[in-house]
Amino acid sequence: MILARSGPRLPLAAAGWHPAAWTALSVCTGLLLARLSPLAGVAVLGAVVLVTAAIWEPLAGLGLAMLLGPTRAYLFISFPTLPVDLGQAFFALALAGWLARSLAQRQIRLPRLPLLLPLTVYLAVGLVSLLRAISLEEGLRELIKWAEIGVTLVILTAETRRGRARALLAFVLLAGLAQAALALWQYQFRSTGPEHFQLAGGIFRAYGTFEQPNPLGGFLGLLWPVAAGLAWAALTPVVAAAARRLLTGLAAVRVAPAGLAAWVSRGQTQPRLWPGWAVITLPGFAAAVLLAGLFVTFSRGAWLGAAAAGLMLMVAAPRRPWQGLALVAVSGALVAALAWAGLLPASIAARLGDLGDVITVTDVRGVEIDASNFAIVERLAHWQAAAGMVRDFPWLGVGLGNYGPAYPRYALLNWPNALGHAHMIYLNVLAETGLVGLAAYLAFWASVVALTLRVIRRSDGLARGLAIGLLGAWAHVSVHQLFDNLYVNNVHFTLAGLFSLLVYLARSPHATPPAGASL
Repeated sequence: MILARSGPRLPLAAAGWHPAAWTALSVCTGLLLARLSPLAGVAVLGAVVLVTAAIWEPLAGLGLAMLLGPTRAYLFISFPTLPVDLGQAFFALALAGWLARSLAQRQIRLPRLPLLLPLTVYLAVGLVSLLRAISLEEGLRELIKWAEIGVTLVILTAETRRGRARALLAFVLLAGLAQAALALWQYQFRSTGPEHFQLAGGIFRAYGTFEQPNPLGGFLGLLWPVAAGLAWAALTPVVAAAARRLLTGLAAVRVAPAGLAAWVSRGQTQPRLWPGWAVITLPGFAAAVLLAGLFVTFSRGAWLGAAAAGLMLMVAAPRRPWQGLALVAVSGALVAALAWAGLLPASIAARLGDLGDVITVTDVRGVEIDASNFAIVERLAHWQAAAGMVRDFPWLGVGLGNYGPAYPRYALLNWPNALGHAHMIYLNVLAETGLVGLAAYLAFWASVVALTLRVIRRSDGLARGLAIGLLGAWAHVSVHQLFDNLYVNNVHFTLAGLFSLLVYLARSPHATPPAGASL
């Protein structure tokens, strides 16, 4: 859809981006810098550069929202008087820049995207559910979050059409690598930390700038499969080419030594048929760092999500389904054998030892609470509160975003404090928007998965590897959110970035055989 005005398109200067405005901004910035200390001056200059980049290039603004958005929890706790949410600020700047560019061209392009319809349906159901909401403010805040996913998807789709898919992918992975690096530093060098993050042996769980290990593990779980899918797609042609060369060489040896010499000399003169080593090694390195960062969160939900993502990658990577299933069977047998032999690392065995209690739904009223079962009982208590909401309001729930405001009415005796969500996204959606909302939510994700599978079938090379990685990301979200709600701390901007990459693959020539191996 294109909303346009008649008349010729205007250059950017005619829409308010006149050089005089930039000159005035430069002069004001210079005067301000002259009155500040060197350190404060560098900070101000950096802020001006970032703000200008966010407005001038919407992709830069949204990329900064992905990179800096997860600092929201850290800034809120460490600087409670600071009124700035960097993720929301850069989103607003990017939106303003995109609208300014569109108005300068006298047209606003609203592409027909396959994911917008189910997302709009879920938004509509959420809006209707607010009719009985206790807190309209909380409901609107959650509604805006999902609307921002749609707006970000539209803007990023327009940017990828301008040839910015690689830049978007880089921003997405850099956002994860920054958090993973911080997580590894916290795990390795922090000798103190929040008491409730301490495990046996004095180990402290990493939490990045999320201030909680579980959502950090979920954030990294979204991204490591993407890097792993790209690494697999880049490495596959290298292995295949090496195998062909080896088989050809063996055949040449059987013929005559002269044949081997000819084969070697021919291999030295032929051009390389695979990507450069940077394309091969960088995604693999990124996947390893992201997975290591996920591990040191010691989040059982994230570990289970990572296992589901890994299994999905193994199933989807080979062209023949039986090969993927064989890989899954072998991997499962190997892990079972290690567990049976007691060879799993002690830290992993300890965290997974009570997994049965985590996934078992029981009535926790009257349960004696101690340090060993606190987290499990807390989660189950919030599940029971959500079940009470569903029982009273089965069709449209208590209102989108209103689990917290409605919680006091359904709280168990020993658990008076709401944590903002039910510790399970499906039960949380059911409690807030009822059966209608849950159906709309599941329909949205079903459309995401269906589009991903279609891209995988029709793509090849790096495009297919990226699509397989996205399928692994969806697997992680689906499993991890059985125990948590990952739509926190501005993660939705990164999630929208992944949706945009999926839409780009679905609409690009790489999704039509024969596909290329580049993005």
